Parts: sequence; structure tokens; C-alpha cells
Amino acid sequence: MNSLASTKCARRVLTALAAITGIFLAVGCSNSNNQPPVNPVGFSNSSLSGTYVFSSQGLDNDAFPLNVAGTLMADGNKGIRGGTIDVIDAGLTTPPTTAAQTITSGSYFVNTDGRGQAALKSAYGTYVLDFVLTSTSHGLVTEFDGNGGGSGTIDLQTAVTSLAGPYAFSLAGSDGSTNFAPFAMAGAFTLNSSGAIPANEGVEDFNDNGGVGNESLTGAAALGSGTGPGAITLTTTTFPLTFDFYPIDSTHWKLVETDYNEFLAGDVFTQTGASIPTGIMAFTIEGGISAPIAAGGFMTISGTSVSGSEDVNNGSLLTQVGFSGTAGAPGTVGGRVLVTDLTDFSPAIQMVIYPSSGGLLMLEADSLSVTSGAAYAQTPGAALAASQPYGLNLSAFNTSGPFEENDIAQFTTTSSGFTGVIDINDNFGSGTTSLSSQTLGGTYTLDSPATGRGEASTTANSSAYVSFIFYAVTNSQFLLLETDSIQVGAGTFEAQSPSGAMPAASQAHISLARPIVRPHGAAQRKK
Repeated sequence: MNSLASTKCARRVLTALAAITGIFLAVGCSNSNNQPPVNPVGFSNSSLSGTYVFSSQGLDNDAFPLNVAGTLMADGNKGIRGGTIDVIDAGLTTPPTTAAQTITSGSYFVNTDGRGQAALKSAYGTYVLDFVLTSTSHGLVTEFDGNGGGSGTIDLQTAVTSLAGPYAFSLAGSDGSTNFAPFAMAGAFTLNSSGAIPANEGVEDFNDNGGVGNESLTGAAALGSGTGPGAITLTTTTFPLTFDFYPIDSTHWKLVETDYNEFLAGDVFTQTGASIPTGIMAFTIEGGISAPIAAGGFMTISGTSVSGSEDVNNGSLLTQVGFSGTAGAPGTVGGRVLVTDLTDFSPAIQMVIYPSSGGLLMLEADSLSVTSGAAYAQTPGAALAASQPYGLNLSAFNTSGPFEENDIAQFTTTSSGFTGVIDINDNFGSGTTSLSSQTLGGTYTLDSPATGRGEASTTANSSAYVSFIFYAVTNSQFLLLETDSIQVGAGTFEAQSPSGAMPAASQAHISLARPIVRPHGAAQRKK
């Protein structure tokens, strides 16, 4: 299966082979072999055509950090005609000298509901992406192959010829310590016409297992050729790091660290014209140190005043609180703003934010926990609509066991509920994963008076499943926070448009990066 992971237990290899065979025989025929019936939205195999950038961040089958990114060339007729893939797996004892490997062959399918899968073969073995398209140019992704689990996105790539300009970035994952402690970064830089970060034009904040810092940043970037990645170095006094990057377009890249010093992945967005919105912003943050925690809500920053409300899931208690804080003046590099004196905000007392075309990139800047996320300007009056198809991604950690879950779903709403199909990857972190597709049902209610917030309860194969609160960004894009006591997680769902036009421009800029909470009892790094 994975020739580079031969030192791992044979159980993983057999699981992956069985999973890939079963998935493509069963899910490829969406209404046969006891597969759940799908909503006929209008997607087809031709909906995936062109070169796409994909990403997934999570844990491998033995609970080691696993980051996957690359490009794939879909021919519009179930064939993968090339591409490049980076698989950064901390469980590999002998990773390849060059992270980026050629995709030698592969295949894919797209169901009428926009759900589909792509099998990508390379020197790493076979990796399977389970996705739901929201348009012909964008979709949400989980890994679905028995190698592990993770969440990310898939986006149609457009040519990029120049890198010059200002950028902000958000990175999350694990550090390189024996126990892979949670680690996240945010920052900003400007690239000149030579691809270098000039002196005094880069800044970085980091939170390594609660140890925080703010340092000047230098480095350089260069575009790749063909379907290959570009290369970028981001260097501070504490952390000199090397990444491959895959540009989606001139405003958005996917980054994956390739030096095996730390294990980070995330997004880079342009900053041209970016600023802190004057109105209400919807946000979610996620992470943790010894246990997972996630929060979501709405906030407003007006001058030095920060205020809002949030829902918090710490695994044992769900709370809703109002909060306040103080925003410092924007920095001269990257527009960095430090929010201090946060009162009743969980889990942080300080957050640092960077404006970007992908929203406000948020990083906890204290020793209490390691959380990161993003906030997006809310369209006034945005709310969930009836008779609308949506694609969903959820990434969560179990509160009672050492595993994570990554879900892809498609559903169509009524005035009070929804139906569809959910693909579930339960990664137990002990050499096994459980992959399944189940009928999804649910009910929802909206806040009154309307705020763009709502609550939902779901069923999978008619049994009680997850509950979540959702926050409208636009009429087409929603953030979600899981609220049951079984798991702690966050995600998104987005309106589908199979005709090809993207329902909301902000969809292409959503960031799903989140710190990886190390499961209890997981294997330690091999030295």
C-alpha cells in the first residue's frame, strides 16, 4: 500500500487496502450495494475538470501528525492525468528526500449530490480524498483511505505568474517534540519582485504548547513549475521553517511544512486592501493542549473596543457567554492587532489577529491554551434558507477516547430540517480507522430575533448523531461548532451551485487549519 511506511504494522496496510477496495466498489455506485440514497443536485463526473489544489490535515492511522497537499489533474471523465502530492507523515521513519512526488495515476467519481472521491497513486502509495463539491471550482475534503484522517479543501487552480505583494498566513499542527505538542502560528510578510521578504517587512506570532512569542520574520519564496509546488522559507530566531506551497490563485496558497522539524500546514492570503471590518463578524476557533476545546460566535471590533458573544464546547460543558476586550493599534507590519484584557472569553485572555482576504486570522497569544481560527464579516440579514443544497465538513476530537473524526456530508434543507448523506472517517489512532457512508437527517431552529445563528440536531442511519450551532457569514457560507458532549469540533457548510458559479466569493478563502490535539496514549515520536 504505502511503500514508505513499511516499518509500520501490517494491520495498517491491510486496513488501507480493504478500505480503498470497499469504498470504490460501494460508494462509486451511490444507490446500490446498500448505499444511502442521495439528493439529485446536478453534479456529475464532468464537474471536476482541470487542475485542482487539495489539502488535508489530521492524524495518521497510528496517531502521528499527517499533512497532505498537492495538485491533481482531472480529465472530466473519471481519470486523474497527473499532479503532485506531498505527504508529511511524522510516523514515517524514512521520509523521501523530496516531499513532492508525482501522481502517477488515479481515478475519481462525482455523484449527483456533489459527493465524490479521488484515488491518487504515487511513491507514497494510494491516498483517497473524499470530497463534496459546492461548485465546479471549490469543495470540502476529508482523507478517506485507512492511512489516517484529516480535513481540508479542493479548489480549481488558476495560473500565478508573480508573487510580489503583502500576505498574511495561518499555520497549525504539532511541534517536533517527542509528544508532538500542539503548535500554531500566524503572521504577515511582503514579498518583493525577487521573491524575498525585505528587512522589517515580516512578523510572526507563535504559540507552542502555551509558550508564546512575537518575532521578526525573513525568508524567500519561488514559484514551482508544472503541477509542482513552490518553495518558501519562513525564518525567525526561534523557528527556521521550510514549506512547499500550492497556489490556488494569486490571492490564496496552501502551505505544508516539509523539513520535519515541526509539522505545520495552513493557508496564505493576500492583504491588499484588507482591514478589520466595521460590522459583525462570525468566527470559530479550535485547539487545546491537554484536552480539545472549540468556540464560535459573533464579535465586533470598533476602535479599541472588542465585544461579542460566543458558544464554548470544552468537552464536558457547553456554555454561551458575552465577552469584551481591548484592541491595540494596528502594527506597521501586516496590520497586526493584539486584543488584550479579554473578559469572559474562552479559552483565551489574549488573541492576535491579522487582516487578510481570507478574513481575520486569529491566534491565541497566551499560555492558557493553543487555539487558532478565523473571523469573517457577516452579510446583514444572512440566514439559513429552505430548499437549498449544502456541502459540509466537520473535524472533531472525541472526548472519551483517543481518536478524531472527519466528516463530509451533503444535505438539502426544508423549513425546519434537512436530509442527505454523511461520509464518516473515525480514526482510532491505534492502527485502524472506520469508514462509512450513512443517511443523514436533522432538524434546526433559528435564533429569534434573527442573528444568523441557529442550532441543529442530526441523525445518522436514524440514530442520534452530532448536534451543532451554526453562524451565518453570508446566505451561502456558515461556520459550525459541534455542541454535544461526545466530541469537540468545528467546521463549515456551504451552499452548492452545480452550474459552475461559486455561490459566495468568500468560499474560496475559507481556512480549515486547526491545531492537532495529541490523543491520550498515542505513540511518541521515533528518535
